[in-house]
Amino acid sequence: MLLIRCPWCGDRAELEFRHCGEAHIVRPADPSAQSDAEWAEYLYLRENPRGWHRERWRHIHGCGRFFNALRHTGTDRFAATYRAEDPRPEIPE
Repeated sequence: MLLIRCPWCGDRAELEFRHCGEAHIVRPADPSAQSDAEWAEYLYLRENPRGWHRERWRHIHGCGRFFNALRHTGTDRFAATYRAEDPRPEIPE
């Protein structure tokens, strides 16, 4: 079983969490000023790397809060989990 550390609740089973995509995606300040192509890019285009990736997660069967994680997409190893307002951790070598 994979354990994921919620920044508020501690280590919990992976079944309590939901993956919510790439972290640190900033919504445009004025969406109506975006072209259709720019808006589509914001909505749909995401990184999909093999290796370390910063992701957004939600503890759906616990506190219900969103948080970010630094996870290796090939091994599912979590290097860090952190609150959205916390600084981004460095990517391990």
